[in-house]
Amino acid sequence: MKSSIQAVFIDRDGTMGGTGHFIHPKHFTLFPYTLGSVQKLKLHDIMVFAFTNQYHISKGEATTEEFMEQFSSFGFDDAFICPHEATDNCLCRKPKPGLLLKAAEKYNLDLEKCAVIGDVGDTDMLAAYAVNALKILVRTGWGNEALGRYRDNWIETSPDYIADNLQDAVNWLICK
Repeated sequence: MKSSIQAVFIDRDGTMGGTGHFIHPKHFTLFPYTLGSVQKLKLHDIMVFAFTNQYHISKGEATTEEFMEQFSSFGFDDAFICPHEATDNCLCRKPKPGLLLKAAEKYNLDLEKCAVIGDVGDTDMLAAYAVNALKILVRTGWGNEALGRYRDNWIETSPDYIADNLQDAVNWLICK
């Protein structure tokens, strides 16, 4: 089945699994529905990319290779990772859209035909907003906080869909 969505970018911590906080790739646990959700997207001919800020790389607490191996083992087509700290003022750290732009160039994507699924409004949703991609906020991880006490941090946009979790987000996207 061919979808009108070219690719989905999925945040790691709090969206795929974990708690929303950094967990080393060796100890990271996926939510039970994550692998099935990734496979469902791929069955619909949608590329699936990890999309994550991981400043612990710059601190020497993990390596880009460890994250890349992890995402590959989960079935992702590729991963776009910002290894920088917020103070580094790079172009790739979400909410800046650098990771999305890099993926668009590498895979010849129209980002308006892509979706971002994440749990943080002022990073994931703002990055998606910057390139006019579909914005899906999950309530797992920091999602409920993003919709509550942190909502003012990303007031300039609203999600296209608020999902209970990644599985709900993928189901909505496929049925859209």
